[in-house]
Amino acid sequence: MAYKRQIDRLPIIPADAKESNVTCHYCIVGCGYKAYTWSTSRQGGTAPDQNKFGADLSKQQGAETVAWYSPSMYNIVRQNGQDVHIVIKPDKDCVVNSGLGSVRGARMAEMSYSQQRNTQLQRLTDPMVWRYGQMQPTSWDDALDLVARVTVAVMNDMGEDGVFVSAFDHGGAGGGYENTWGTGKLYFGAMKVKNIRIHNRPAYNSEVHATRDMGVGELNNCYEDAELADTIVAVGTNALETQTNYFLNHWVPNLRGTSLDKKKAEFGSEPVERAKVIIVDPRRTVTVNACEVEAGKDNVMHLAINSGTDLALFNAWTTYIANKGWVDKAFVDASTTNFDQMKAANKISLEEAATITGLTADEIRKSAEWIAQPKAANARRRTMFAYEKGLIWGNDNYRTNGALVNVALATGNIGRPGGGCVRMGGHQEGYSRPSDAHVGRPAAYVDQLLIEGKGGVHHIWGCDHYKTTLNAFKFKQAYKKRTDLVKDAMMTAPYGDRPAMINAIVDSIKKGGLFAVDVDIVPTKIGEASHVWLPAATSGEANLTSMNGERRMRLTEKYMDAPGQAMPDCLIAARIANHMERVLREQGKSDIADHFKGFDWKTEEDAFMDGYHQHEKGGEFVTYARLRAMGTNGFQEPAVGLETPGAVAGAPTGTTTGAAAGAERIVGTKRLYADGKFNSKDGKAKFMETQWRGLQAPGKEAEMKKFPFLINNGRANVTWQSSYLDQDNEFVTDRMPYPYLQMNPQDMDELRLKQGDLVEVYNDNGSTQAMVYPTPTAKPKQTFMLFAQATGVQGNVVSPGVNELIIPNYKQTWANIRKLADAPEGVKHLSFKPLDYRV
Repeated sequence: MAYKRQIDRLPIIPADAKESNVTCHYCIVGCGYKAYTWSTSRQGGTAPDQNKFGADLSKQQGAETVAWYSPSMYNIVRQNGQDVHIVIKPDKDCVVNSGLGSVRGARMAEMSYSQQRNTQLQRLTDPMVWRYGQMQPTSWDDALDLVARVTVAVMNDMGEDGVFVSAFDHGGAGGGYENTWGTGKLYFGAMKVKNIRIHNRPAYNSEVHATRDMGVGELNNCYEDAELADTIVAVGTNALETQTNYFLNHWVPNLRGTSLDKKKAEFGSEPVERAKVIIVDPRRTVTVNACEVEAGKDNVMHLAINSGTDLALFNAWTTYIANKGWVDKAFVDASTTNFDQMKAANKISLEEAATITGLTADEIRKSAEWIAQPKAANARRRTMFAYEKGLIWGNDNYRTNGALVNVALATGNIGRPGGGCVRMGGHQEGYSRPSDAHVGRPAAYVDQLLIEGKGGVHHIWGCDHYKTTLNAFKFKQAYKKRTDLVKDAMMTAPYGDRPAMINAIVDSIKKGGLFAVDVDIVPTKIGEASHVWLPAATSGEANLTSMNGERRMRLTEKYMDAPGQAMPDCLIAARIANHMERVLREQGKSDIADHFKGFDWKTEEDAFMDGYHQHEKGGEFVTYARLRAMGTNGFQEPAVGLETPGAVAGAPTGTTTGAAAGAERIVGTKRLYADGKFNSKDGKAKFMETQWRGLQAPGKEAEMKKFPFLINNGRANVTWQSSYLDQDNEFVTDRMPYPYLQMNPQDMDELRLKQGDLVEVYNDNGSTQAMVYPTPTAKPKQTFMLFAQATGVQGNVVSPGVNELIIPNYKQTWANIRKLADAPEGVKHLSFKPLDYRV
């Protein structure tokens, strides 16, 4: 079946159409787009003065012209209560993507709520409560009064430790600085909630504790460094698939050798060459294939290690590089500590590492040479290290992260052009909250506490850990049992009798029940178990700030109305605080009620000024007006001052006033640590001792020995994150009705499987289902399953094993596979061709 958008022509954007800045909210790359809106009662014309781009549209247009847009970039939405045409198209002037659009970002328009064109009608439009045996619409005041009274009742009985929270900690559609400040001020300011978790892991912590503990922020370089590097080391990241336009716009020029002129201009007489690429990944990804196509196979090394053995490889690199004298001694002496201790503790030979990793000693030696062997004239190699979930969610992740940072520090590749040791990222960042020091370290393992019956009320913000947590099978069983107790109790009291309803809920909580409040933009799987749904606005329906993987901060302007009564998360948090203050004052608890003051925000900009502007480094320079004026390029955090274009070079930066204020530009930071100063008391980065200790998480070693198949997991280009907007979207579900399980054809033959067959994946943790996708490049007994999909949750078979800081290990999972059914009707039309990159 071919997907059809049911549109045969597109309206012309008139010359006076409203133009808004947009940053794609799907992945961390944060490509720049422009949104154009105008009344549905008219459109532009073909004459240059009649359309937005000044083009003569009466003539045939060339390929990829600035005036071109596709049906996926068009919709009809509401703006200030009126119907308007909208086109959201890539911005050629944005340095991030240079006009490129992804299969996600280039569909932002058609993924917008539209009653006229029937898109995204599953969106939540009104507050909903469990009433009369099902979810029913209600008013904000009614829903929030119920939330406030139950939350306060739980606090009165259990203290604030009885309040459990699941929260986004990011930017883009799920967060932004406004929303993380709103939720943070509520739970870390007005309250001191300890039992709080992050959207994709079961505790409130960083995925990159190690690099931060070493004094190195994880987003420390800029995208241009991928164009300047001599060598790119990619660990557990599939950049073409999951950071598509970063790869295409910034990696590919270096792989092709077309960025040599840029390197010569940057580095003068230093020898330059096209990039070499080292990819550390158990499986051959489309990124491996793409790098070979663009750079040539001789310039690409795929280290297909045994799953979970990265740490031994990195220690071997450091040992070999140190023994060869390729350490950047001047940098190490001036800007780091603990090198000698680290070197002694982490010492491992090439042969030992080869035995552990499954690589050859020669592969490890050669890759170390590509990383650190000096170029001609003894010039130091510039190596960029990029890593993501394959490392972050892998074995012994804290120490493995530290081991990779050790290599980057030892070779002097942090803070210099063409370098960096950075996470590639999943989504944009937008974290601004009061201190979380009270949470503790290690933080509470919230999912296990919920399974054990702890807590009384659970506030959920923009996450669905029915799909995005480990041990999901057992979590869902326990969670539903607890929330059903409360649903049954709510059926015993008239909804309009608020005291009776609160008493019924509180009594059920004392018997092990859990009252759940879900804030989201669409109904979710965990929402099905909840008692209150609060409808949130998403990107473009509210002003939203966030930063991308090179710390580039932009403002996505509000270009359409939110559906129904939906509002920004920050304002929902503020109204929860308002209602809790009111309830506490009713109960005569004015001292506690006073904690909930300061939430009198009317707009998301009020939340931004209260939060980021006042509390973040350089925030005093950042306002909506300045971000709006800087368009889709924004600035790179942290801000360090202001400048007025045309000012005398070398003049000090600072706040200006008067007529020039409108022309002020925020001055940012291209690379962190360019001055050799790191995030520590003494300004020095600290090398970490990271000895190899096998499969670290409890139960992983036994699981590997018991079950035959590695169930690796990750994301796909077409559907993103937890496919939260894709579950009812035909374009995606037509192509991916079930999560695929890539398998070696030999394994399929042994299990008598054909392409598209449904299989059950099962082990002692639980079971799930997937659709078989024959993949000749997959190693025997190594599979790859799409992560966090509603029709087959990979987390069901992931054990509860975590590291000592409660970071989950999703990647090292082993299970059995058995056939459930022949390919169902809904997949018979699909192509199962190889996904390789072609030019």
